Amino acid sequence: MFNETFHTTDIRRIAIVGSGLAGLTGAIKLKHEGHDVTVFEKSRGPGGRLAAKRITGGSVDIGAQYFTSRNPDFLPFLSEFAGEGSFSNWNGQFGFQGKDSQWQAFPDEPRYVGTPRMTAISRALSTHANVVAETRIESMIRTGKGWVLTDSKEEEVGVFDQVIITTPPAQARDLLTHSHLPELAAQLDDAVSRVLPCWAVAAHFAENPWPRHEGMRCNDPALFWVANNSSKPGRTSSGQAEKGTWWVLHANPEWTERNVDASPDQVKSELIAAFRELTGTEVKVTEAISHRWLYARSEGGANPGHLWFAGQGIGVAGDWLSGGRVEGAFDSACSLVAALSASSLNR
Repeated sequence: MFNETFHTTDIRRIAIVGSGLAGLTGAIKLKHEGHDVTVFEKSRGPGGRLAAKRITGGSVDIGAQYFTSRNPDFLPFLSEFAGEGSFSNWNGQFGFQGKDSQWQAFPDEPRYVGTPRMTAISRALSTHANVVAETRIESMIRTGKGWVLTDSKEEEVGVFDQVIITTPPAQARDLLTHSHLPELAAQLDDAVSRVLPCWAVAAHFAENPWPRHEGMRCNDPALFWVANNSSKPGRTSSGQAEKGTWWVLHANPEWTERNVDASPDQVKSELIAAFRELTGTEVKVTEAISHRWLYARSEGGANPGHLWFAGQGIGVAGDWLSGGRVEGAFDSACSLVAALSASSLNR
């Protein structure tokens, strides 16, 4: 797909803020166009929504649960840069609970997961990029040489010709605001209002509490999605599913908003109770962890693919600009890189 690096006389220094799938895709594609790219990540490692948390004996997917591939370029890209062993097809029975609370079958399409965890994909992709971890970018200041980026310690981390922001829209808006770019920041107001939070709980059951489905979209006062994490390929071999099963429980946005400041123990107790009521199980829970996503997924609104402010040399990409699915992050980054390239040719 990208077997040869394209060298150009117009080499630019480009900063990418955020090392989720959009940021890493953009970094790889721009690097192969011959540009000098640096990715800044506030956390210890890459991932974004492709997140996992440590548990006894391994890890559990706490963020995005799977992804689809409707863009014919997506899987070949992952195969080339993450490796074919970094993801697998997740076969299983998936259910959708209608308004009458009866279970229906999910649409039949291939679903993929990272192996042995979702972060395997982003970790592998990051080896093809220059990622500076544990660095939160707070502001960008325009100078004659380009954009000077400053971190949360008020230290300058570099000067760049162009900047790509791939964080959730609220964080992207904050960065633009702190950079004295109110007109650009205002263009994210609608997107910020459409991002939904999500409390997530991973619970280990002494035995499988619900053998009927591997994943379920729920019509429930508290739960939005539940899945048997141990049923995903590669999980048993990692040691986490030798006895019992790990299930991931995602609360719906309304419940999360009402309980956004609740204690982790309260959240675990209430979501596990909701799961018990949903399935009728009395199987013992032996371990549980929780995680609060303030920016889990985007609902509704326009899907322009990306935002590119050519006059300022600033771009914005992310799944929320392209349908909200995991694959949307890839699509968004690809469309933004194409816009950058076209802008360069027209200068």
